Amino acid sequence: MSNAKKEINKVVLAYSGGLDTSVILKWLQDEYKCEVVTFTADLGQGEELEPARAKAKAAGVKEIYIDDVREEFVRDFVFPMFRANTVYEGEYLLGTSIARPLIAKRLIEIAAETNADAISHGATGKGNDQVRFELGAYALNPNIQIIAPWREWDLLSREKLMNYAEKHGIPVDMKHKQGGSPYSMDANLLHISYEGRHLENPAAEAEETMWRWT
Repeated sequence: MSNAKKEINKVVLAYSGGLDTSVILKWLQDEYKCEVVTFTADLGQGEELEPARAKAKAAGVKEIYIDDVREEFVRDFVFPMFRANTVYEGEYLLGTSIARPLIAKRLIEIAAETNADAISHGATGKGNDQVRFELGAYALNPNIQIIAPWREWDLLSREKLMNYAEKHGIPVDMKHKQGGSPYSMDANLLHISYEGRHLENPAAEAEETMWRWT
């Protein structure tokens, strides 16, 4: 283990309970030999919250934060964004993007409350979420350490993540291996976004089953 890893005793993980962050939780425990605190933001996504608590508890997490930040999200992030008429490329309302600074803010607060050495997130390198999480965190605490597993590990595909989960007995939805949904979904009060498989091609259309609210 590197000296940098030895210096990490406790990490606050932005945790959804989905495939990526469930794997990250176990990976942090194994690779960093550290205690993991989970933080799940209630942004209005619905039924994901209690399963996230159960999964974290089953993984041995002792400090589990599930915080209702819906009012703060709308008041301090969504409404100011709307007032600025912020729309990406004329149609994307930035629902996922605008939630990241709020999650980063709460990660820093929880790190201070729990005396954690670092925070961690599950953002991949495909978009700008790593930048949103990390610049937001560093603005609030320039000395915080940030662990971004997607920059460290070799689990660089959904199939590898599923295999890791299966190998380590991580309770995630295994229907992906039986031809189920191949997509990752992010939902909050403002919108639902999907990524994965054919959606990596900007010319591809969304499937009808994705339109849950319209």
